[in-house]
Amino acid sequence: MKYDEFKSRDQFDQSELLAFAYGRLVEDAPSGLKARLPTPPMLMVDRVLEISARGARGKIVAERDVNLDDWFFQCHFQGDPVQPGCLGLDGVWQLLGFYCNWRGGLGSGRALGCGEVEFFGQIRPHDAVIRYEIQVKRYTELQNAGASMVIGDARLLVDDDEIYTIQGARVGLFRDIDYPDYPLPSANSRGGRMER
Repeated sequence: MKYDEFKSRDQFDQSELLAFAYGRLVEDAPSGLKARLPTPPMLMVDRVLEISARGARGKIVAERDVNLDDWFFQCHFQGDPVQPGCLGLDGVWQLLGFYCNWRGGLGSGRALGCGEVEFFGQIRPHDAVIRYEIQVKRYTELQNAGASMVIGDARLLVDDDEIYTIQGARVGLFRDIDYPDYPLPSANSRGGRMER
């Protein structure tokens, strides 16, 4: 699809999210569109049902199907399979990064943290659907820094039961930090603290 269509869409199916993860969804992408969703098995979203913006605020509703043979059920834990709570949080970060791209932000995405996280339920192998409901509290483009940032509050539900709440999840897009020449050593091949 064209970049203008990408930014005007209000939902995305699984094939489109996978195409975005592989960098193939937007055929006329601007040179700074470097962010990607993770590829499977780390991709924690199957479809975006709703994505919208009102000024600096917005909303994202998305889902992921639970599969009996999901990779994490094989190792977390033997005899007591449960999806790690951190993967639900990662799904929220993935969606917020995607939101930054959808709003027109350029650069590579990075999770920046979150405020309070509360788990009061779990995801098991015979559950059916995880639902993410994210209220975007603020989207900002930092023109002088060549970056953008989004902050949101989220609820995770499994089969319509709320099981997690996440306050103040933050993701940013930053230019010139990508590492496309992996595994070769290059300017961006080492991590550590990022410049503020």
